[in-house]
Amino acid sequence: MTTSSSSPAALPRPSLRASVALVAGREITSRVRSKSFLISTVILVLFVIGGIVGSHLFSSSQGDTRVAAVGEVAAALDDADGVEVEEVATTAEAEALVRDGEVEAAVVPLADAEPGAPAVEVVALTDAPSALVQALSIAPEVRLLDPSPVDQGLGFLISFAFGIVFFTAAITFGGTVAQSVVEEKQTRIVEILLTAVPAKALLAGKVIGSSALALGQIVLIAVAAALSLMLTGQDVLLTDLGPAAVWFLVFFAVGFVLLAAMFAASAALVSRMEDVGTVIQPVTWLVMLPYFLIIFFNDNETVLTVMSYVPFSAPVGMPVRIFLEQYQWWEPLVALGILAATTVVIVQLGARMYRNSLLRTGARVPLAEALRG
Repeated sequence: MTTSSSSPAALPRPSLRASVALVAGREITSRVRSKSFLISTVILVLFVIGGIVGSHLFSSSQGDTRVAAVGEVAAALDDADGVEVEEVATTAEAEALVRDGEVEAAVVPLADAEPGAPAVEVVALTDAPSALVQALSIAPEVRLLDPSPVDQGLGFLISFAFGIVFFTAAITFGGTVAQSVVEEKQTRIVEILLTAVPAKALLAGKVIGSSALALGQIVLIAVAAALSLMLTGQDVLLTDLGPAAVWFLVFFAVGFVLLAAMFAASAALVSRMEDVGTVIQPVTWLVMLPYFLIIFFNDNETVLTVMSYVPFSAPVGMPVRIFLEQYQWWEPLVALGILAATTVVIVQLGARMYRNSLLRTGARVPLAEALRG
């Protein structure tokens, strides 16, 4: 009697979409379970909330300067900003209030004032309050030919805020992608992974998973900032910042995909964790240089316009221009199109480098060889 046996059928590979989803889910799950990720996220959110609430409390605590004024001088100071006037009958009474600490300074008439000189003098214990001196100063009429719709100091703060958020997220999550790639090569886990999913699915899953985590963290920070502004009564700033913040999220979602692909492809060139910093340094500079240019030249409209179209700086440059109201309605769409097209090209090149270098261990793979295959 003869028997026949057949080998078990090989399990079919999952589709490309399922493979990408599987890898992305693994990346997200492993990061969310990490205590360092959770702690850093909480610290960032608390830092944003603390900064907004703290600045509001500090500005609120800087109340009006209490001033004693004699006779008609008190009426002249009624409309002065930042000054709370207490009217007294005589100069001696005003000086007594200053010595007792009841008021910060006093404004009294100057009896022997020369023609053309000020008819009042400020009496203070140690230093004259700057708010009072400014209120008494005669400011010239100012006529601006091209007035800026936004205060320059506020413009710098918004530029700094957008820049530091993008820079921190790109370096943090990009570095995590790079370390993950090298760790899998160093431990040879990647050889097992490639038997289940193709290399392009492995790269796409890493990029999508990291991008989703980074974007989720940015959205959480944005929500925390918006709630803090609302609770502190800064609704006007929130209204002005809203459109720029929405565009920042859109540009960030596309721009981080570009950077994550570059971090992953660069890391695939080496097999040791000690070499990660060297290979990702060029990508790090591509993030740092635009960040510093936008921070230092936030008041230079020409430089800011150029940087809003450069793919590596557009996620910060264009939202800043939107906040400063220095843009036409079509410019964000054009800049986003350029960024998206660049991202497609970089992802294709990164996928080639990643695929050609992933199974090569030992010495660092030359860039030209990784691109050729």
